[in-house]
Amino acid sequence: MYVLGIEAATSVASAAVALDDLLVAERTINNKRTHSVNLLPMIKGVLEEAGIEHAQLGGIAASVGPGSFTGLRIGLATARTLAQVWGLPVAGIGTLEALACLYQARGAGLTCPVITARKNEVYAAVYENGLQCAAGPIAISPVDLSLELKKFGQPVTLLGDGALLYREVFQEHLAGAALFVPGGLCLPRGASVAYLGLSRFKAGQGGSYSSLRPFYLRLSEAEAKWLQK
Repeated sequence: MYVLGIEAATSVASAAVALDDLLVAERTINNKRTHSVNLLPMIKGVLEEAGIEHAQLGGIAASVGPGSFTGLRIGLATARTLAQVWGLPVAGIGTLEALACLYQARGAGLTCPVITARKNEVYAAVYENGLQCAAGPIAISPVDLSLELKKFGQPVTLLGDGALLYREVFQEHLAGAALFVPGGLCLPRGASVAYLGLSRFKAGQGGSYSSLRPFYLRLSEAEAKWLQK
């Protein structure tokens, strides 16, 4: 089964085509341009590079957050539109889970994907034994996240833009227990979204395009201000 994976929940845009355990084609762009400019050409490109037509896809998987409000809206609107027009099922994949998927086979310690959020906070979750979620997802300050991770009493691999931005904070509180993945190796990827989506489709867990919803974790700034009126 061919699956199209779409990742647009952060500043990184990525699209991939996977066939079972094989990554057939992938494009990732981290040039700070809006996803509305990058995403559709990337999707067209990976389909061409995979040598398939959209009719050969078995489904579309999309990253649903938490992450950038704007990025999520663009990514999910794109996925919903394509799924509706092409008549394909969809699968929503948690952005933190997709990041953790990159290192699930390490087999040592914990994995903590960390994504930058506004107001000096991060979105984070803790995974152990592959993709078993031990804590989160949560919006939390880097210091408080460090203290929560310390309670596990074991090494933790941190990855994502939040891990890089607040590296010194994590090192200060976790010392040698904090392990870091180099920035270029821990970007959100359409491939991991596609792989996780593939497992959902094979388990019969695909839904209609209308079922695809963002997981914001907290209100946008505009929504918060509106509620304060």
